[in-house]
Amino acid sequence: MNGDRLLKKSSYYYDLPKELIAQSPATPRDSSRLLVVDRKGGQCDRHFFDLPSYLNEGDVLVVNQSKVIPARLFAKDIHTGSDLEILLLSEKSLDHWYCMVKPGKKAKPGKRFVLEGGICEAEILSVEENGNRLIRFHHDPAIPFMEILDRIGNMPLPPYITEKLEDKNRYQTVYAKVDGSAAAPTAGLHFTEEVLSALKEKGVQVVPVILHVGIGTFRPVKEDDILKHLMHSEYFSVPEESARVLSAAKKEGRRIVAVGTTSCRTLESAFDEKGDLVRNNCNTDIFIYPGYRFRMVDSLITNFHLPESTLIMLVSALLGYENTMEAYRHAVKERYRFFSFGDAMLIL
Repeated sequence: MNGDRLLKKSSYYYDLPKELIAQSPATPRDSSRLLVVDRKGGQCDRHFFDLPSYLNEGDVLVVNQSKVIPARLFAKDIHTGSDLEILLLSEKSLDHWYCMVKPGKKAKPGKRFVLEGGICEAEILSVEENGNRLIRFHHDPAIPFMEILDRIGNMPLPPYITEKLEDKNRYQTVYAKVDGSAAAPTAGLHFTEEVLSALKEKGVQVVPVILHVGIGTFRPVKEDDILKHLMHSEYFSVPEESARVLSAAKKEGRRIVAVGTTSCRTLESAFDEKGDLVRNNCNTDIFIYPGYRFRMVDSLITNFHLPESTLIMLVSALLGYENTMEAYRHAVKERYRFFSFGDAMLIL
């Protein structure tokens, strides 16, 4: 396919039967299927618990330790009792958050809403240029706001998941530690402690990074010319020890395996082609699509993404466009499960 076609959103469309959109996670986590694809040619069907067979001593596996906060809140107007849904996007300062609300017409500056349980009130301070609201949350200072979220917040599941999630922890990775994401780094949902232990016993180094996933990850590409798409910005950081390990691995020619597009975007934003850390503790809006030259990432573990999304474009940049679309056709034919709670792919 010529280069111009690779810049068209419509080139990344594929037919997906609705019943292949996973509504619940696999149990146990590592029983999900794994499509192993070699960029030099060939693919095979495995399960995620087979992952250690494909990684080698000296490989560096990079995981995103961001933790999803139960960011969806339900509230009522303290005067009229009308309902409001609030989705926390990012924290501005203590108890002040940028939020998406609906219905927006009810959330005017000065309005106050009481959250479920009556232990907290939300005051609308302003309407931002993008239509989001700046909200101040009023609560007993003896109760941290994150504790309130744990009590009354709901997981912000993607719109294509319509079934209720009974266990909040199933939308968290087993290694999640740092609060901040509005959506899960879903490629990591397949890992179990047993898989991680098997990898470490084999000599694979597992290092953490942080990228707080924003709700913009679900923002569709609207323009057919993908270069006109405005990427969302997300905060990332790389711990000092992780940076040391990754830099050494790059200089020694060892393989760096990113778990998910979030870890991939972090590595490609933070390091230069020599493996030196050049950016840290800041935001990235990096957009990776075919033609991009990867600086750090050699292999990728990822889920199957929405048609015409920036995520399938990233996969195409690493795997190659034709190989990617062939892998997706195979996954549909073999009835893999798709999207956040779906199966995984390992790109070697």
